[in-house]
Formats: sequence, C-alpha cells, structure tokens
Amino acid sequence: MGIRVISTQPFSDQKPGTSGLRKKVPVFQQPHYLENFVQSIFDSIAAPKGAAMVLGGDGRYYNRAAIQIILKMAAANGFGKVIVGRGGILSTPAASCVIRKYQTFGGIILSASHNPGGPDGDFGIKYNSSNGGPATEAVTEAIFARSKIINEYRIFDAGDVVIDKVGVSTLGDMQVQVFDPVGDYAELMESLFDFAAIRNLLSSGFAIRFDAMHAVNGPYAKGILERRLGAPAGSVMNAAPLEDFGGGHPDPNLTYAHDLVEIMYGGNAPDFGAASDGDGDRNMILGRKFFVTPSDSLAVIAANATLAPGYHKGLAGIARSMPTSAAADRVAQALGIPCFETPTGWKFFGNLMDAGKVTLCGEESFGTGSNHVREKDGLWAVLFWLNILAVRKQSVESILREHWAEYGRNFYSRYDYEGLPTEAAHGVMQHLKNSFATLAGAQFGKYTVKFCDDFSYTDPVDGSVSKGQGIRIIFTDGSRIVFRLSGTGTEGATLRVYLEAFEADVAHHHLDAQAALAELIRIALQVSELKQRTGREQPTVIT
Repeated sequence: MGIRVISTQPFSDQKPGTSGLRKKVPVFQQPHYLENFVQSIFDSIAAPKGAAMVLGGDGRYYNRAAIQIILKMAAANGFGKVIVGRGGILSTPAASCVIRKYQTFGGIILSASHNPGGPDGDFGIKYNSSNGGPATEAVTEAIFARSKIINEYRIFDAGDVVIDKVGVSTLGDMQVQVFDPVGDYAELMESLFDFAAIRNLLSSGFAIRFDAMHAVNGPYAKGILERRLGAPAGSVMNAAPLEDFGGGHPDPNLTYAHDLVEIMYGGNAPDFGAASDGDGDRNMILGRKFFVTPSDSLAVIAANATLAPGYHKGLAGIARSMPTSAAADRVAQALGIPCFETPTGWKFFGNLMDAGKVTLCGEESFGTGSNHVREKDGLWAVLFWLNILAVRKQSVESILREHWAEYGRNFYSRYDYEGLPTEAAHGVMQHLKNSFATLAGAQFGKYTVKFCDDFSYTDPVDGSVSKGQGIRIIFTDGSRIVFRLSGTGTEGATLRVYLEAFEADVAHHHLDAQAALAELIRIALQVSELKQRTGREQPTVIT
C-alpha cells in the first residue's frame, strides 16, 4: 500500500454550475473523470496538511463508489481526517451543519439534488467551504481552471473503507470517522424550534404526511418527526433512500410529488403535508387541499419568525433570489429590516449571513433557509411551519389568507421548459436582449413596461459582481416576467419563465394563480417567441 501518482489528461467539460459539477452517471464513470475533478478541488483549495474534511451524499447511484475514491485521494493529498456519514448518507444541510460544528476545512457533497438517479441518471459533486456553504465563484473558477490543465492525480493504494458502521478506521496516515448522519442535525433543530409545542400539536390529532421521495431526508424525517416528535408511524412516506429514488423524480413540486399531492387533495386529507428532494435541501409545503408557493412560504416564516425559540430576538434581514416573488420584501418593509435581492444560488446568501446582514433567505425553486447553516434546508422549513402551526393553532390555509389580507397577495408561477435544444434556448434569451429598446414603455393590455434588463448583482460584502443572471421585464404596477436559463440540468437546456402579479384587494385573493396570471403568461410567450423558437407547445412543469 502507498500513494500512487496517476498520469491523466484534462476533460473540457468540468465547469461547475450553480451547485457543483453535474453530469450523467456514465460520464462520471469514465476512467479518470471523477478523479480529475477531485484532484482539481484539492489543488485549488490549498488545505493545510492534516486538515479535516466532511464527506457524504444523497445515496444516489454511484454515491458509495465515489466515496471510496475520494477517501483514498484525500489520504494521498495530506488530509488528516475525513468525517463520513454512515453508509455514505449525508443531507446537504446536515453536511453544512457538521462542517460548521466541527470546524472542518470544508466538505465534499455528492448529489445532483432534485435530478433523477440510477445507472442512467444524474450524479453530482460540489465543494463546500469552511463556513459550510457552497464554494464561492472565485473557488469554482479556480477548480475549473485547474481541471483544464491537470496532468496527474494522487490516490492511496488500499482496499475499500468500511462505511456502514459508526467508528474510526485509518487509511494510511488519515483517520476516517464514520458517524450517525442524523444526530448532530437533529440536535441543531431541537435548539431552534419548540419541540414540546410541536409534540403537543401532533398528539392532539393533528395529522401530517411527509414525503421523503425515497431520498436522503427519509432517515432524518423518521428520526425527528416520528421518533423525537411522536408523529404516528407512517407519517413519513417513501422513507428509505434508494439509489434510483424508486424510479421517481425527487423534486418536491406539484408535478413530481404526485403521491403526496393525491393524499393532500383527496378525501380525509391530513392537516399538513410536506416533501423534500434528493439531497434534502428543498421543500414543498401543503395544507389540506392547499398549496403554499415557496415565495409565500418564505414570507410567512419571516412574518412569524419570533414564534420559534431560535428566532425570538427577531431578524437581521431577509434575502431572496431575484426570480423569487416580492412577498418577503413586504414583510421586511413592515418589520423595518433590509431585504436583499441576489442571483440564484445559495452561495450568494452565504456572504450576507456571514456578515450578519440577514437571518432568513429563500429561493422560489423550493429552497428556504436561515443562518443556522449555509445551505437551504428542507426539513428545517417543515419544522418551522409546524412550530408556527403549533403556536397559532390555525390551518395552513387560514394562516396564508390572513397573511395576504395584511400584506397583499403576490400571484406567482414558474414555467419550466426542460430538455430544450441548447441553441434554441439561448436564441430565446438573445432575442429578448435584442428587444430591450422596443420593449421599454411598450403597452400590453393593462400592462405597461417600466424597464427591462439582464440582472446583475454587486455583492454588498465583498464587492464582487455577477452579471447575466436573468432577464427581467418589470411593469409599472410592479408585476414581473423573468426569463432564466437554469444551471442544474445535465441534458439540453432548461428555460424557466417566472410570472408575478401583485393584488392588494382581498376580494380577488381567492383567484386561481394561473387565472390571475393568464395575461402575463400570454405576454411572456409573445415577447419571447418561445413556441416558435423552441417548438415546445407546453412547459414540462408548472409550479
């Protein structure tokens, strides 16, 4: 046994996206492909000799094999300790929790989030820094630059490490500590929320259903909701993490979480429903026959934050991604705190949280979180809702309708066009950019365009500038249409169209969102020429 130095050649396609490098499993299985990227990480982060690192993933296909490779490469690259979730399981928010709690140099998370899994599905890898959050753009650019010139990698020549049993072993001079992936995270949740009040709620006949979608949050939800909080057995469905997520698509929305949606909109529905995604960082909240948009969820949590013990002192500020609705802005204004509008990607929230500027943050893509970690956190959002419900003793729908009555309703929807030909999708975006001059001041029925732009962001903490973050068409009444190419897919291009209209009149709050947004939808298709340019008649997913 010993360190081997393997000659290799660069791959041209290892540029990290919004959340690391994501490709189809067969791409990662190519000789040297994963190893090249891992070595590029190690070469770029300059970890001191003997440093500690966290490692784990969402349990999808290739997770276990990749962990063994990374452990051996960490040993060959001078790491002193790697903390691994038992069985290779570690949700993304739990990884952030552990990095922060044990003050490791950083961590590697293996996940393609909400993308499908299995031998022909997706796989992903990303590096999180010592604050527990995704690597900054400067770091990911350095990793990509290194990947383009790499000519060798280092790996320890040894057998596989046992990762299915809690304990400590060695790999050369490196210690491998296998730990219970749920324990530290559950303790953190208990420090933030009123578990006694939630226990009382769940023992009163209040029924819940949590769909783990055969993904990583199954063990976390079983351990916290059923064992610690006393929800009846079976309250957590699809709880066993599977390498192919049971053949499903682990994306918690109304389309892909269809098992839960049927239950919540059926007869004798539970009082509260929720789902999370592949790596446990996204969430969907449902009441009985009632869907809560992620934008509204962030706003309601912000408005009721002081009901949870961990937030009783109030909020420093709120941050939301640009495509997320302005519902949280109205809460921030009422509370007299700042609200920051950032590009999509949790790394942009990290600087704000580290600087103490914000407490809560959220994205319309079913991600909500706070400064307790540096990732969005699906189960945290579910527990926050249960804490609010336990204190207010109202239904989900009643809480939302009271919120709208106080702050107004932001009708909101997102249309996803997945798997588009890349050239056609970029053609739509270029056409929109070319139309800025003619769109400004244009009249479309009752809507007048105030301005349009390609959103850019200057970080108020470090002054870094991020350009090309999505095209905005803003109307004089505050309504918006946003077009953005997603960075989370692995095949073709995903074009997302976001639609938002504000309604102050309570008499109109009962309208269906699609009906309320119908004119904006028509305008979006007209100005983008999306159907003509892509050949796509309908979106893949509407949320």
